[in-house]
Parts: sequence; C-alpha cells; structure tokens
Amino acid sequence: MSGLIGALVRAAASLTVILFLTAAGTQLSRAEQPEPDGLWTGPMRGETPKTLSGATVIDLAGLEALMQKNPVLLDVGPADKKPDDFPKDRLWLPTHRSVPGAVWLPSAGAASFEAGQEEVFLRRVKELTQGDSSKPIVTFCRPECWGSWNAGKRLVMNGYTGVHWFPDGINSWREVHEVVQVEPDGDWQTEPAKKH
Repeated sequence: MSGLIGALVRAAASLTVILFLTAAGTQLSRAEQPEPDGLWTGPMRGETPKTLSGATVIDLAGLEALMQKNPVLLDVGPADKKPDDFPKDRLWLPTHRSVPGAVWLPSAGAASFEAGQEEVFLRRVKELTQGDSSKPIVTFCRPECWGSWNAGKRLVMNGYTGVHWFPDGINSWREVHEVVQVEPDGDWQTEPAKKH
C-alpha cells in the first residue's frame, strides 16, 4: 500500500511540475508578444506588446508627470453595446467614464475604418494638436486593448513624434484619480470601425 501511495505522490509531484512549466511557458510567450509590422488586425482584446516603436510607453506615474505638459488625451475605448436581451420598454442610457479632459473617439483604434474615417481621425488629431506633430498625445483604452496600441501606431505612421501609449488605461487611472463622464467627440462617428 505504501508503494502505491509513494507512486501517487511522485505522479502528483511530476504533474505539478509539468503544469507549472506549462504555465510559465505560456506567461513567457504572452509577455513577449511581438509588435506587428503595421496595425494589429486581430481581436481588439488580448495581450499586447510591451513596446510601440516610435512612441513612448508610459505607466500611471508617467501619465501623471506628462499631465503638466497638457497632452492631448485620446480615449479610443469602444462604446457600450446594447445587449440583445435588453428590455424594449426600458431606456438604454450607457455612460462612458474617462480621464478628465480626454477626447473620446470610440473605436478609433480599429485597424480598418469605413471609407474616409482615417482622414477624419487624422484631421481631428491635427485640430487637437493645433498642427503640432510633436505635441504630446496619449492614446489609451483599457488594459489589454489593441485599439489604444493601434491608435498610437497610426499616429506614429503619420509623422507624430510626441505619441505616448498608456496600456494600463482608464482602469489604472481610476484606482487613484477621479474619472468623469464623457460624450463621443462631435466630429467622430460613434462606430467608425468596419465589422470583421
């Protein structure tokens, strides 16, 4: 009996080691998500790279320090979708909360836009920066959001040199600071992205 128990203990220990190594390998590969050559065209939620070439990656402390320079804050988080089973006799009033002073361009981090939307995006950013391509711009959404990465990448690809990507997004900000309700930017359609 003790031989059987010893064999089971060894088997359990071996299984634990295998599971640990498998999990460690998965974490390593997720942490090393490479940058795509261009815009990310896969699912908008998921592990993102730790870098964005041509831009500065910042954490909460970096954003707090940058706020003194009055950056353009671009929230590209999507608008909430009305659930299919939402009662028809109830009013749908979603709210979007963001960093004070942020301009909300819902889904502006999509890889693919409807005709003319990229032009609208770039024109709006040009207005917000007053034509200064070196002015600090911060793109953000929520953690694990490829949309904020794509928005930053699109700006870098179009000659903006003051781009900052805040991958921890609104979740990190609201842990320490107040958030405010924001409305979609008036010059931006609520859902510009093509459906995949």
